Amino acid sequence: MSIEQIINHLNKSKRILLASHLHPDGDAIGSLISLGLALQKLKKKVTLFNESPIPAVYQFLPSLHLINQSVKDITEFDTAVILDCSDLHRIGDMASQVSKIPVLINIDHHTTNTRFGDLQYIDPGASSTCEIIYRMIEAMEGVSIDRGMAYSIYTGIMADTGSFRFSNTTPESFEISHKMVLLGADPHRVAHHVYETISLNRIKLLNMLYDSIELSHNGKMSIMTLTQNMLKTTGTMLEDVNGLINYAKQIENVKLAALLYERRRSQVKKQGSHFHVSLRSEGTVNVAAIATSFGGGGHQNAAGFDIHTTLPELKRTIFHFSKNL
Repeated sequence: MSIEQIINHLNKSKRILLASHLHPDGDAIGSLISLGLALQKLKKKVTLFNESPIPAVYQFLPSLHLINQSVKDITEFDTAVILDCSDLHRIGDMASQVSKIPVLINIDHHTTNTRFGDLQYIDPGASSTCEIIYRMIEAMEGVSIDRGMAYSIYTGIMADTGSFRFSNTTPESFEISHKMVLLGADPHRVAHHVYETISLNRIKLLNMLYDSIELSHNGKMSIMTLTQNMLKTTGTMLEDVNGLINYAKQIENVKLAALLYERRRSQVKKQGSHFHVSLRSEGTVNVAAIATSFGGGGHQNAAGFDIHTTLPELKRTIFHFSKNL
């Protein structure tokens, strides 16, 4: 499917729902806002949706107030655009209702995308979904990128490339980012909010997370654990813990890092908890393949999955992958 075909359909649509994944990162938020602003310029009635609270580090973005955590009447939409999601269920509890919208458009850059929806534009070679949205906006007649879009696109690319440090950083991502700066995005302001602003609660949580780090016997794998009790003790929101896995990945000689965070506990203690497992590789391990084997997805160097189990059993399962490192 070409970008032009998707734009042609959007031009015919009247009421459009835009949605991105739970616990959104900079790319999910940036693509949501930038495409939403572009469609508003085309005089479309657009609703932006994300089920999770927006992390504090992204509260500086212009037009953030446009994002809703709930949708009253799903039947009013004729089109839904799902952004930065390898699977429809990544948007959360609304997935089953959103699937009933007449036309679903799937825009993503994850290699593990399930190709859901009626129209798809998926480019695993793109640094981010924001990079794809930039291409879309450039192809829209009568729409020019303003300062608000520029901030959102720049932030999304910067976040998904790890401030241009990750292997998905491409010449195109630098070129687009340069253009966004010329259109008003301030790199210092973005970096200050995303990387240099930290709450006291987050510092307290970091101390607990450092204590939770465990290494495999060969020292090539690290596991960091985040529990509901840690969040409660430090008063930290789950939405504000993006990027914590990088601390485990930066340990010397570590090739594979995992962050195990407990999303919720079962009421019956023996039944364990619901965990999200984030995986990161320094480049030699395909973590997308690992995540996919558990029903998850992502990129070769960054992926994740959900699982219901006990913490000891989960650690044994994850540490098993260290044997081949």
